[in-house]
Amino acid sequence: MYLWFLGAAGTVTGSRYLVETDNGTRILIDCGLFQGLKQLRERNWQSIPVPPDTIDAVLLTHAHLDHTGYLPALVRDGLRAPIYATGPTFDLAQIMLPDSGYLQEEDAAFANRHRLTRHDPALPLYTRIDAERAAARIQPVAFEVDLPLPGGVRARFRRSGHILGAASILLHADGRDIVFSGDIGTYDAPLTPAPRAIEHADVLVMESTYGGRSHPQVDPADELGGIVRTTAARGGVIVVPAFAVGRAQTLMFLLGRLRAAGEIPPIPVFLDSPMAQDVTALFARHGQELRVSPDEWRSAIADISITNSVADSKAIDARNGPFVVISASGMATGGRVIHHLKVFAPHHRNTILFAGFQAAGTRGQAMVDGAETIRIHGLDVPVRAEVRTLDSLSAHADHGDLIRWAGALQRPPRHVFLTHGEPIAADLLRRGLKDSLGWEAHVAEHLQKVTL
Repeated sequence: MYLWFLGAAGTVTGSRYLVETDNGTRILIDCGLFQGLKQLRERNWQSIPVPPDTIDAVLLTHAHLDHTGYLPALVRDGLRAPIYATGPTFDLAQIMLPDSGYLQEEDAAFANRHRLTRHDPALPLYTRIDAERAAARIQPVAFEVDLPLPGGVRARFRRSGHILGAASILLHADGRDIVFSGDIGTYDAPLTPAPRAIEHADVLVMESTYGGRSHPQVDPADELGGIVRTTAARGGVIVVPAFAVGRAQTLMFLLGRLRAAGEIPPIPVFLDSPMAQDVTALFARHGQELRVSPDEWRSAIADISITNSVADSKAIDARNGPFVVISASGMATGGRVIHHLKVFAPHHRNTILFAGFQAAGTRGQAMVDGAETIRIHGLDVPVRAEVRTLDSLSAHADHGDLIRWAGALQRPPRHVFLTHGEPIAADLLRRGLKDSLGWEAHVAEHLQKVTL
């Protein structure tokens, strides 16, 4: 049996893992986009090293584009195999994949209009139609139910926290249990349930995003409330680049509760992201997957102003503070938030609040690292606003939680591979597993192919 690391090795993006059994069955776990640094994004234009029509099944851990966003290209290029995901992930993909195709087309069109590319013409990686076709191919499956796959392989999806519908995948093939952690959530997230333990794994492929780092031991509501109060007192605007899936909803929930309790001023809160609006509706539909009751959820977000049209979005930029605007994308790589950053980043009274991991090469990472200017639409925009991070709200397990999740296994796996982390983070988790559990783990390398 072979395990091939086609992505998320040495980086936190582009998750793709291929298992090939001894009878030649090929199962692809995740099919993500590479994001961030240019040399990573360029990998999206390289075909995967096996013909798409030789893949027998695709399993998706969750809906984030670094786990699903290459699927439209793979389907367009000949994938015929079934694609499986949990019910919430299926629903989210119907929103996220077409939006990704639309943005691919928009980015190419913008580059052509403004001659911002060496290519003539610039082309999208895939189109919205490609993405809609791929999303329609996904088949929803329940958590904790054995899924039969070609070649006698079985799969099971288990809740991993992180975002709505996120799962670890337990694969049984050739008499062995191979576990793909997916992205593991925290144990005390405001909305998503804690990750479920895995009892047994012969082979463990585990994320390492926050290896070597600990989240602050503070209440995220308290931390968020303090930032809002301070910025509002100086008449400023809080711009929150937020992932449309999970983070935006958590921020809405916390801000709604803070405002209802009188712990922040009654300032307007805007959700300015069409995708986040659609995802918010899914949170009500899949209320059984939340940590809070449906009534608590509806009550908390009742007074959030949701903007729909481009005109409504532009009107936000014409307002005087104080107010909060939550807008995608979470790493400030695109979407409506970059227009808000152009307006509000240059002013000292405002705050840019990041509430999630910032990958290398993104505008978000640049601002967190203290960049004095950011490049938006060919212009250098000064960053004079206060830049803050809300690390206590991360949807990723930190170092201690990763060790806790792994330590629930009843015995050490025969093989442990660490992925989905920058090199230093992955190596620190490798050391942590050795020191805490006595495990020997290996940090996977891009395109590495191992025999199991």
